[in-house]
Amino acid sequence: MNTIDSPPSRFGLNPDSLGSDGLLGLSQRLPPTNLRAEQALLGALLANNKAYERVSEFLLPEHFADPIHGRIFQSIARRLEQGQLADAVMLKAEFEHSGVLDEVGGTAYLAQLLAAMVGIINAGEYGRAVHDAWLRRQLIDIGETVVNNAFGAEPELDAAGQMEAAEQSLFDLAAKGNHDGGFVSFERALTGAIEVAERAYQRSGGVSGLSTGLRDLDKKTGGMHPSDLLILAGRPGMGKTALATKIAFGAARALMDEARQQDPQAVPKASVAIFSLEMSAEQLATRLLSEEARISGDRIRRGDIAQKDFDRFVQVSREIGSLPLHIDDTPAITLSAMRTRCRRLKRTKGLALIVVDYLQLMRPAAGTRQENRVQEISQITQGLKALAKELDLPVLALSQLSRAVESREDKRPMLSDLRESGSIEQDADVVMFIYRDEYYLQQRAPKQLAFDNDEKFHAAVDKWQRDMEQVHNRAELLIEKQRHGPTGKIDLFFEGEFTRYADLDLHHDDGH
Repeated sequence: MNTIDSPPSRFGLNPDSLGSDGLLGLSQRLPPTNLRAEQALLGALLANNKAYERVSEFLLPEHFADPIHGRIFQSIARRLEQGQLADAVMLKAEFEHSGVLDEVGGTAYLAQLLAAMVGIINAGEYGRAVHDAWLRRQLIDIGETVVNNAFGAEPELDAAGQMEAAEQSLFDLAAKGNHDGGFVSFERALTGAIEVAERAYQRSGGVSGLSTGLRDLDKKTGGMHPSDLLILAGRPGMGKTALATKIAFGAARALMDEARQQDPQAVPKASVAIFSLEMSAEQLATRLLSEEARISGDRIRRGDIAQKDFDRFVQVSREIGSLPLHIDDTPAITLSAMRTRCRRLKRTKGLALIVVDYLQLMRPAAGTRQENRVQEISQITQGLKALAKELDLPVLALSQLSRAVESREDKRPMLSDLRESGSIEQDADVVMFIYRDEYYLQQRAPKQLAFDNDEKFHAAVDKWQRDMEQVHNRAELLIEKQRHGPTGKIDLFFEGEFTRYADLDLHHDDGH
């Protein structure tokens, strides 16, 4: 009987017959190294220190397979970055005392490195060869970890968690190992800026980014822009989810309208992804239908609707069913799982906006352990910002606020109220707070027991009713941070019955 310990025998192969190049002889293979490239690079650096400029942006001492080569590179880099000369003579004195080179023949090895130099013009190529070999060794380490974990080395991680951890490791390696980039000419940067301005000029309302569906918010921000992380925060009961779904809905409708300007049958080139960690997809869909059909969600859930209401419900569902909206209601989703699903959606359907409701319910990447909750939230916000940059689209994330708001007389939120705020404020390009005075005023209705006589009580009730009339169906969106624009307050219309936000018009009739 064949056993797990000898899988090759299942295929009629003898493991002993496989050399280091055999397909199944992985354990006998040596890790990829390019010692000649390491020697040639170090020789080029010692011969002409200017060669360091060709590799300094991406090469580190730990990228060298031979640790002695890494120590030599580190010494060269340290001296050059301090403005000192780094040649064989200067390094000879340093290494004679440390004994670092004893294993390879002492300081005479520096002369051998000089002899190994082919030419400083090739220093960049040598550096990339060293870096590529390091990346391959890291991939082997990740592969071994994946195999060991699958055999049970990490019993607390199930198979799905192991896949997420493996993907996160690969993503981290890709981010760490990528040395693309560098300077962009000012002319090229100006061309990009003019293209943004042209889009704003050609679109109605001066919106260069993706529309939020709210006129005054678009005016203040110019829409939602690629690579931006937007935070929408508020206390429970303020309607964060309602406003986020309104923005997601408005963005999806803008994408649909843009696609159908020329062809009424055209399919939008991009879509909106909503990660609803608190509500199910059905609950979120019911809320959207309630907002659009103007039928109370509570009545829908209880079935307390007339035939005409149900007909309206079906009609609206047909109208909005083709909007490019995708809902993922996985609870406590990890950052790596979210990244995978967004990449897939962008590849298959196109993606223009990600909405996360809400970030405190997310988990950091599988396999990572943080010391405290603040560090976890910091990792999540940094990951969301990185996702926005990687996919080149805006990410709107909802956030809870601390209870400190409730202890103040003026309960309008401030940046310091961001819960577990570690790096939320720092990573965000835009921070917005939603606030409704009506919510708090309702809780302060006068009680007769608190007054000496009926006259004072009735006077207090009259004042309270006047105050309620002034704030009825009104909300404030406070933009407290905007990296590329002004801060300030935006007044919005809010219908509590339908949990529906809209633009506020002073002469308001029906909420449109």
